[in-house]
Amino acid sequence: MIGALLPLAASAVQALTTSPAAPATAVSGASFSDVMAQASSDALKTLKTAEASSMTGLEGKANVQQVVENVMSAERTLQTTLAIRDKAVAAWQQISQMPI
Repeated sequence: MIGALLPLAASAVQALTTSPAAPATAVSGASFSDVMAQASSDALKTLKTAEASSMTGLEGKANVQQVVENVMSAERTLQTTLAIRDKAVAAWQQISQMPI
C-alpha cells in the first residue's frame, strides 16, 4: 500500500525541488485517484489474506507465526487506512469552511 504512494511522493518532491526559474511541467504518472484505488486494493488484499490465514490457523492447518504475521500486517493496514481517512475528512472540513 505504501509502495503505491511512492511515485506520487517522488513527483511531489521533484516538483518542490525544481528551481523557480524553470518552467513548470506536468508530472506524468498515475493520478491521485489511481494511486488511492491501488492502495485500497492492496489494503483489501492484505485484509483478505489475514482473514484466510486466521481461518486456516483455527483449523490447525497453518503455522502460528504466519497467522500472527498476517494478522499484524492487517492491523497495520487498517490503522494506515483509518489515518488516511481521518486526514481526508479533516482536509475536506477545512476546504468546506473556506470563504468563497
